[in-house]
Amino acid sequence: MNILYDERIDGTLPDVDRPALLQALRETLPDLEILHRPEDLKPYECDGLSAYRTVPLLVVLPERLEQVQALLKLCHQRGVPVVARGAGTGLSGGALPLAKGILLVMARFKRILEVNPQGRFARVQPGVRNLAISQAAAPYGLYYAPDPSSQIACSIGGNVAENAGGVHCLKYGLTVHNLLKVEILTIEGERMTLGSDALDSPGFDLLALFTGSEGMLGIVTEVTVKLLPKPQVARVLLASFDSVEDAGRAVAEIIAAGIIPGGLEMMDNLAIRAAEDFIHAGYPVDAAAILLCELDGVEADVQDDCQRVAAVLAQAGAREVRLACDEAERARFWAGRKNAFPAVGRISPDYYCMDGTIPRRELPRVLRGISTLSEEYGLRVANVFHAGDGNMHPLILFDANLPGELERAEAIGGRILELCVAVGGSITGEHGVGREKINQMCAQFNSDEINLFHAVKAAFDPKGLLNPGKNIPTLHRCAEFGALHVHHGQLPFAELERF
Repeated sequence: MNILYDERIDGTLPDVDRPALLQALRETLPDLEILHRPEDLKPYECDGLSAYRTVPLLVVLPERLEQVQALLKLCHQRGVPVVARGAGTGLSGGALPLAKGILLVMARFKRILEVNPQGRFARVQPGVRNLAISQAAAPYGLYYAPDPSSQIACSIGGNVAENAGGVHCLKYGLTVHNLLKVEILTIEGERMTLGSDALDSPGFDLLALFTGSEGMLGIVTEVTVKLLPKPQVARVLLASFDSVEDAGRAVAEIIAAGIIPGGLEMMDNLAIRAAEDFIHAGYPVDAAAILLCELDGVEADVQDDCQRVAAVLAQAGAREVRLACDEAERARFWAGRKNAFPAVGRISPDYYCMDGTIPRRELPRVLRGISTLSEEYGLRVANVFHAGDGNMHPLILFDANLPGELERAEAIGGRILELCVAVGGSITGEHGVGREKINQMCAQFNSDEINLFHAVKAAFDPKGLLNPGKNIPTLHRCAEFGALHVHHGQLPFAELERF
């Protein structure tokens, strides 16, 4: 087990008088639904990263803004930590509850308040599902661009908290690029508006600061998102390769040719076979890797871009390039990619989904590095990622029932993330840091930067009650983390020549 990761923040928090807190909540908020029995709390013990579980002290399910305000004020007065949760689809332990804290579930705030086709925006509550926004905007020929693979279930509040992306973020950006305004509550229950209805607002860009802050600075209560016109035409090319290195080089060559696809995704053979067996998307199961390249816009431009991309792919070593013959085949191609995670779950008892970002030029070397680490640790790794923007999602296959396998999965995952940093990348692209990557923050940032992060946190939350123990490590943790790696000689920074 990763020693620092497994060090529970609950051990450093003061004890909470649970009966007194429950009584105070009932007196202050008599109409608030509060879960307190063990059998009711158990379903909330983890988010999408199910390897790590903590049963919360209490779970509250408010339905009105006033309830959330009163709850936060009470917790602030009593020094009780609060962890916010939306749909619970996060993959970094960001919504992992605390045994000495309240889990604030915002799932019942699920109203679409306004769709404005003239202004091309929508106002929604934080519990609205990502896909539901596009469905509400569809009658006006509009849609919401960020589309994480979990979009059928994930909520927009969680997307803001993690700065979620998706398969089309290469051209249309992450959540932060598609927001106009966010309404939040501070830990004191104070209402704040970040951003504005205009494209810009005066002062510091607090909207960008808040997006991706993982519930550490405030609670999202309303989101105003930008809507885009649906492209007139969208076409998908599927290219197969005999090596993952050739596929990786093809990605860089497409971008170098001045073409920005709507989506540019890559899958290796293990992921291809799993997805094909599950979805029957028409993937070539004998290919070492495939690229899915979607081009959208007006008909004439898309036709021209398809020809250019096909030529680039052929020059890069693609053994076959197929254009989806109709909308049904295009949908199947994307269904295979978007269902890659559950597909891999069918071929392994457990898997650990990583999230790191690298410069596109480093794709071949990092893929070689992952292959080397896979052999070293004796665990299979399926590679599925947003190749266009270098956001990788290696899926580490293991069996938690076998002694030591979870620990090995954690260890290889940490080294993959450190490899991403070593080549000039980042430890996360869209899943967030949460509890999962808190050690690797020490590889990404120096002590001055980490101190600055703590100062920003303290400006919003002086008592440190919002989602404590996530995202930002202490300097003590970083010192211990560095000592462990020097002792074991595991830092991949000195190993790059191997890859």
